[in-house]
Order: sequence, then C-alpha cells, then structure tokens
Amino acid sequence: MSQFILINKLKIQNANAIAGFTWGFPAITHFLGYTHNLARKLSKENKFSDINLSGCAVISHSHHVHTYGKYEKEFTQSRNPPYLSSHNKSSTPPVIEEGKMNMIVSLLIRCDGNIGNRKDSFIDWLKNVCLIQHLAGGTVINEDINIDIFSTEPASIRLIKRKLLPGFVLIDRSSFLKEHYESLCKIKPQAELLDAWLDFAAIKKHARPKQDLISKYLSRMAKDDITRGSELQDIWLKHLEKRYSSDSIDDILINYFDALEPNEVNNKLLQQWQAYINPNEETDADWEYIPKPNPGYLVPIMVGYKAISPVYEQCKVKNTRDYETPVCFVEAVHSVGEWMSVHRIKTGDELENCLWNYHYEENWYLCKQLLNNQSVAYQPSESESASANTELDFY
Repeated sequence: MSQFILINKLKIQNANAIAGFTWGFPAITHFLGYTHNLARKLSKENKFSDINLSGCAVISHSHHVHTYGKYEKEFTQSRNPPYLSSHNKSSTPPVIEEGKMNMIVSLLIRCDGNIGNRKDSFIDWLKNVCLIQHLAGGTVINEDINIDIFSTEPASIRLIKRKLLPGFVLIDRSSFLKEHYESLCKIKPQAELLDAWLDFAAIKKHARPKQDLISKYLSRMAKDDITRGSELQDIWLKHLEKRYSSDSIDDILINYFDALEPNEVNNKLLQQWQAYINPNEETDADWEYIPKPNPGYLVPIMVGYKAISPVYEQCKVKNTRDYETPVCFVEAVHSVGEWMSVHRIKTGDELENCLWNYHYEENWYLCKQLLNNQSVAYQPSESESASANTELDFY
C-alpha cells in the first residue's frame, strides 16, 4: 500500500549552495541521496525491512545563502580549522572556496509497505536517523523533528497541504526548455540548447531609447482628441509592450510625427522622436527587463550527470574513492525548474507528480519527475549517448 512520509520543516545549517554552475539551492541529487541513504538504513532494520522508500518531493520554506554584497554577490569564506595541527601557527592554511546556506525544507517521501501497528516505532526510528544524517552536506539542527505518515486519500492530501504552507515545491519544467529550444531554432537555426537555457537562467535586459516626451504628448492628445488621439495612443501602447525595434514602429505614428510642424513647443519632442526611430551609440536609453519564455517562478537547476569518458577499470585512475569500483568522468546536467506554491496542488495524482525519482539510461544519470507514469524530462538522442555504466563513481 502506497503512503507518504512527511518530514516537516527540517532546519539545515551550512548546506551546499552550489549545484553545477548554478547556486542558491542544493541540487536535487542531494535530496534523492538523502532519501536513498534512509532506504539503505531501513533495509538493514529487520523489523522494517519490508518497507520501501522511493521518490522525494522537495518543499522550501525559507533559505539564506551565506553571501555579501548588494548586487554582485560573493560567498562568505572561512578557514576550517583556522590552523592545522601539522602547521606552525604563524602560517595559516589556504581558504578553500565553498558556498554555504541555511534553509528550512520539508521532504515528502513515498513509502510502500504495510506499516500497520508499527507506525509509532517506525516514526521514532526515522526521527533518530534524520537527526544524525546530513542533508546536502549540512547539519540538521532541529531539537525534534515532526514526522507523520499519510495515506493518499483526499482528506490526507488536504492535511499535507496545510502542514506545508507556506511553502514552495520544486517542479520539473524541462518541457519548457524543450519547447523554447524548438521555437528558438525556428527563428535562429544556429541556436544551441545552451542559448535556450540561458533565456531561463540569465537576467536579461534590452535598451529602449528615451520616450518620456513622446508618451506624455500622446497621452495628452488622447484626452483632447478622443478619436484621433486615442487611436495613436493605442498604437503607441501596443508598441511599448513589445521588445524595442525601429522596424516595429507603426507607419501611422511615423507619418504623424513626420507631418508635425516644428516650432518652439514641438522641437524637443521631435528631437526625441528622431532619436527614438534612429538611435545611435550616444542616444539616451532606458533598460527594460526581458521576461522569461514562460510564466512562473522559474529557476535553473541541476538534475544529474552525463558521462564524458569511457568506463575505466579499477586501479586505472589514481586518487579515486577505492580500488574496486569502475570509474567514469562526468559533467553536470542542467535543466529548468519551477517553485510552485503548495496550495496549487489539488489531487493525489498532482502530489505524486511532485516526487523526484532516479532515472538511468546509457550514459545518463538523471533525476526526473513522472507525469501520468510518463517521463517529462529531456530525452537525449542516440548520437549523444556513449558507453557507460550505472554502477560507477562520478567525478
């Protein structure tokens, strides 16, 4: 029988805030690793060995990254320890750069198995393990952990939502990335997948020549001349809604300002109009934010690893974890996610779709969410695949 384990509001100190070349929140692999470690310990407990854990939803309640600086953020660094016992105290060890953060998160884990009358003892066991287990390299600092087990009935779903509010659940939006990449290729055939990803990850702005005098003039005209003025005002407002391009200016506006008589009243207005339709490097401009391709609280995330080398046999690579496990070098795989408010979850199926799961295939080690038992994450082509093994050390 499928159930949900809710580990509510874990307080984590000094968690890893860097994921691939993104920062601000741990990678989803940390949370699935936390769940996987719980499952391994659970399998060794004879009285709970019939209970299986699979899938994990991540709900964030608050976070604080250890940074300083108003605009250009820099990570706060420290020496831990300040002196090494093997060193003379007159020479301090170097600072190893790292990004740390504090956060409060809840984990919702799918649990398969008949718990029955073992619920209280099972929750006590989970509390003891969760208090001593690290999450994303951070330490759990709760004095006590609130853990409960829920069924998949509608009444239980409503209770879970109330316990998680206020909170935001991380949703896989790799489908947005795929759709945007396909539409981008129609406009720019030479576009790469990285270009599409940067449209979600980067804060982008574009310049629009100064147009305050033009806007004020057309606004006044709309009040004085309801017919002609309102028409020009509507055309101008529609133009301002789009990204600036001199080619996108309506001919009606161009013809109107070309016919406008120059005089002391209109000189500054006409000068600004000429600068607006024919800008150069010295033209004053306002910078406008370019919205992301899709609505929502979209963020870049790291979702796994891709092999970039063949599988090496044991003892072939120096300084590895051990001399028994085959080794493969990998790179981080990045995608797009959305922080969605928990109150938007309506049904048990929608809650089930919030769970992240491991996904293995040749050359890929990914974390995905399932939608109606169908993976919605990006599928690599056969040409991108290379021989690899899932039972590897990743570097």
